Amino acid sequence: MTHTQRTGAGRWIRYGVALAAFLCVGGFAEAQGRPGGAPTGPARAGFVTLTRETVPLTVPLTGQATAQSDADIRPLVNGIITSIDYEPGSEVEAGAPLFSIDDRSYRAELASAEAQLASAQAALPAAEATVERYKRLAGTGVTQADVDSANVSLLQVRAAISQAEASTEAARINLDRATIVSPIRGVAGIPDVSIGDLVTSGQSATLTTVTELDPIYVDLAQSSARMLQFRARIANGDVDEGDQLHIALSLENGEVYDGTGTVRTISSTVSTTTGTVRIRVEFANPDHVILPGMFVRASVTLGTANAFLIPQLAAGLEPDGTISVWTLDAENMARKIMLNTVGSTDKAWIVTQGLEDGARLMVDNIETMREGTKIEPVPVTISANGVIENGNG
Repeated sequence: MTHTQRTGAGRWIRYGVALAAFLCVGGFAEAQGRPGGAPTGPARAGFVTLTRETVPLTVPLTGQATAQSDADIRPLVNGIITSIDYEPGSEVEAGAPLFSIDDRSYRAELASAEAQLASAQAALPAAEATVERYKRLAGTGVTQADVDSANVSLLQVRAAISQAEASTEAARINLDRATIVSPIRGVAGIPDVSIGDLVTSGQSATLTTVTELDPIYVDLAQSSARMLQFRARIANGDVDEGDQLHIALSLENGEVYDGTGTVRTISSTVSTTTGTVRIRVEFANPDHVILPGMFVRASVTLGTANAFLIPQLAAGLEPDGTISVWTLDAENMARKIMLNTVGSTDKAWIVTQGLEDGARLMVDNIETMREGTKIEPVPVTISANGVIENGNG
């Protein structure tokens, strides 16, 4: 065989090998695309059927507990502390004694004032009798000047009585203040003085504090922008505000507090630093679980909406705040829809507009979905944990 013949034969051999490889690859690809030799069909995707339902519209807020009343206890008279009359950390009633001050000097002052009052009162009958006698004898040996002088003396006696009564009352008040009592019902704190300490009236240092813990306030911060948005949704009919707010509280350890709060007041001003409005909520706190200064989280139900619940696993959050979802039309074609939400739950978005009852929402195989893709729909359900069930993936 000549050189030219060998070269031509080699070329045909290489061409045959390449052709065989191409046919094999093509056949493998075709086999991959259509198992068992069947033509490639529509993409399979699970869907759920949407229906409107009454959905609570809940927003999360943060806040801090504050005491309803918090009294700083200070002395109103001078003296030496002679006893501490309460157990620190115990609950005391209004008027319960907390501290005693040496009251001997105040008792003496009261006794002196009472003696002066008795002396002034003793002069009153004689002064009144003199006036009456002078009035009867006026013009018969008693001049009008004598009558006027007797009236002046009577007025002076009565003034002395009033002054003595006031001095007696002041002395009695000071004596009472020697026993320092709680002005409110609450829990008395650790004393900041000891027996034998000298205290003075109006001093800046407190002796202790009494804090009312039941009920207790929780101050929540609500964005003013969110409040305006909520009012607009009420005006549009998207949300029914209901009769009252329902507020559930979570403590710092994640424990859900057993109790429902009552809104007491909503601030009429917006904070210039945070842009929030303060909402004061009252909670019953019989076991003193919530303490002043404690940070809490609240779930506030503002109202209800007649809306669709869109599983979050089936929606994409867009930069403008809307969500994107994939639905199936009557021909089982994939259609992308943009929706506005009015809130969310733990696992779903709340949507009031843009969908109709019976809409079929795709919940899986949507990551690479394209508009107009032919779909083989598979009905599935979403469990309470947000997991797709009864689907084939």
